[in-house]
Amino acid sequence: MLPMVSAPFVAALNHVLAQSTWARQKLTPFAGRQARLQLPIGPIDFTIADNGYVQATELEESVADVTITLPLETPFLALQGKEKVFAAARIEGSADFAEALGFVLRNLSWDAEADLARVVGDIAAHRLMGGLNAFVGWQKQAARRLAENVAEYTSEEQTLLLGGREMQGFKDRLAALATSLATLEQRLQKLSARP
Repeated sequence: MLPMVSAPFVAALNHVLAQSTWARQKLTPFAGRQARLQLPIGPIDFTIADNGYVQATELEESVADVTITLPLETPFLALQGKEKVFAAARIEGSADFAEALGFVLRNLSWDAEADLARVVGDIAAHRLMGGLNAFVGWQKQAARRLAENVAEYTSEEQTLLLGGREMQGFKDRLAALATSLATLEQRLQKLSARP
C-alpha cells in the first residue's frame, strides 16, 4: 500500500463522489466490497462504504474483489484521454462489481468550477474555468499531436534508427573501408614516388 498516495487518492475520489449522487448510488449495492487500483508505482486499496463513498484499506494480494491494473504507459495514455487509459487497463474480479466500478471511474468527473465558485464567486469561477479549459484543451491537443508524431516516426521512420547489431555491422564496414583507403593511399604514394 502507498499511504502517501492512497490517502490523497481516496480523499480526492470521495470529494468527486460527493458531487456525483449517481456514482454513489451505483456503488452503494457493493458496500463492503474491496478493490485494488494497481498503478505502475504500486497498489491503492479501498473498500466501498455503505453510503457509496470509499475508504482506504490494506488488502492481501488475493483479497480484492476487483483489481484494475493500469499499464506502465498510463501517464502518456492519460494525455490522450480517460478512454485510452481504460482501454489499456486490465480489470479482473467480480464481473458485476468490476462493471459498476469501471463505469463510475470512466464517467466520474470533477466539477472544479463549483469548488472554485465557493472561493471567488460564480462569475469569476466561470470565467477562470473558461480560460483554463481553453488552455488545457490547447495543451492536450499539443500533447496528442506530439504523441501521434512520435508514434508515426517510430513506426514509419524506424529504418532510420539502427539497432545494436546493425550499428556494429556498420562500424565493421566503416573500419574495413578505412583500411582499404589507407592501403590505396599507400599505393598512390608509391606510384607518385616512382620516376
